[in-house]
Amino acid sequence: MSDIDLVVKQSRKIESLLKTHYHAEGKGLHQLITSCEERLPHGVIGKLRFIATMRNKVVHEEGYRLEDKSGFKATCNEMIDILTPRASRFLWKLVGGIVLISTLMSVAIYLIHWDNIVNLF
Repeated sequence: MSDIDLVVKQSRKIESLLKTHYHAEGKGLHQLITSCEERLPHGVIGKLRFIATMRNKVVHEEGYRLEDKSGFKATCNEMIDILTPRASRFLWKLVGGIVLISTLMSVAIYLIHWDNIVNLF
């Protein structure tokens, strides 16, 4: 995979996340970051600016090569993970609790009425 291909694919994913989930507006990645800075998680702006700068250098400067492809890709994947929304842990605990309680209630009802069920067949 060429530098341009890698950088453009990764930055497009980040641009899409910023537009979709953080209501970013603008043409380039730097403008998107600036437009939604106050809504971004803490500590990601510097890394996003790094990605935007590398993207601009690779695309616009003749002969520019990424020195650390794996580091760039790791940074992009980290930002994608951070920017991708997830349900809160409270919500997952609540759903798990509801499923557990309803399962236990179903088993209890089944055990209580086992004699009636057996007599039907």
